[in-house]
Amino acid sequence: MRVAAIGDAHLGRSYFPLTTDGGVNQREFDFERSFGAAVDLALDQQPDLIVWLGDVFDHPRPSYRSYRVAQRALARIRDHGLKAVVISGNHDTPRLPGKGSPYSTLADSFPEMHFAHRLAYERFELPGLVVHAVPQMMTVDAALEALDEAARQRDADRTNLLLTHPRLTQLQPSYADINEIEVDAGRLQSDLVLLGHYHTYARVSEGMWYAGATDTFSFADDPDKAKGIVVLDTDTGRIDHIPVPGRRPVVTLESVYALGLSPAELQEKVLERASSVPEGAVARLYVEGVVPDVWRMLDQHSVRDAAKAGLHLKLEPIYVAATLRAELPTVTSLGAQWEGYVGGQDLTGLDRDRVRSLGQQYLDRAIVESDGAGGC
Repeated sequence: MRVAAIGDAHLGRSYFPLTTDGGVNQREFDFERSFGAAVDLALDQQPDLIVWLGDVFDHPRPSYRSYRVAQRALARIRDHGLKAVVISGNHDTPRLPGKGSPYSTLADSFPEMHFAHRLAYERFELPGLVVHAVPQMMTVDAALEALDEAARQRDADRTNLLLTHPRLTQLQPSYADINEIEVDAGRLQSDLVLLGHYHTYARVSEGMWYAGATDTFSFADDPDKAKGIVVLDTDTGRIDHIPVPGRRPVVTLESVYALGLSPAELQEKVLERASSVPEGAVARLYVEGVVPDVWRMLDQHSVRDAAKAGLHLKLEPIYVAATLRAELPTVTSLGAQWEGYVGGQDLTGLDRDRVRSLGQQYLDRAIVESDGAGGC
């Protein structure tokens, strides 16, 4: 059986105060367009089954617009005579069970499709294939119980495919996320495993893969790595990653090293970099070793004009430490301050390395999310 898998789409996510002519946030529209292209690409592969691996929505209460995008995609799949298996992820699962799930109404509208979104393991039998679906759970213990149940329910005569949406200890992304369920890959017992949550296509081990996302949502998502869908042959175990075409470029420009530059020299170098922003791209530019007084003299309007070929340019100044006559401590990064703080704490009973790592990841996440505020 050929299975086309679509990972995280995060419909409804938006960045930057930029809108289309129709008044939709431009990045939200970009992500909708990539998801639609991913569905079309999956259908083009002539699969026997399509699976959605969670976080189709960016949050558990999507807008009517986001909901309609997903609804129309399911209608296209149905019109092609195909079935879909859909699981929920950490972003689109309500934290309170009584709030209901956006997938519940989709399940009512598409009874021929299979949905796993009710905080429970689901088993779906298809010709020659058994799909074991473990959606997002409220706790790690609940997720482990569901994974153990999936292992017990394996079929001896057919291929078993496990779908779930965890953060695996064997493959750590560059930032932490909300409501994550972290488990060891050894608890995922199946012939084949397709995973959502990690935004870059990755092989975890033999027969186990993250499908990746349909677009690059931030600079933390490894923009240089292609985003797309995967197609798995459940008979041979072969998997192919197929990039979604037409995604907006997300690029980091060559840094400007500003130490010793006059305001005019700094202006010239920043304008030179800004003019190199690719057509339509989201870009960022690090300006390293800049003196605050010199930075304040930068003509931001001129930089914006120079970067007009792109959608958005984010300037990232990295200031030199101020040197005053009074001896003051060196200005350090937030990460270094966190390292120093953790080093002086009594963490008896806790994993010090894990506390340190989680703190760094949350700080990285906060910095990434700040990309949408301010800048040029």
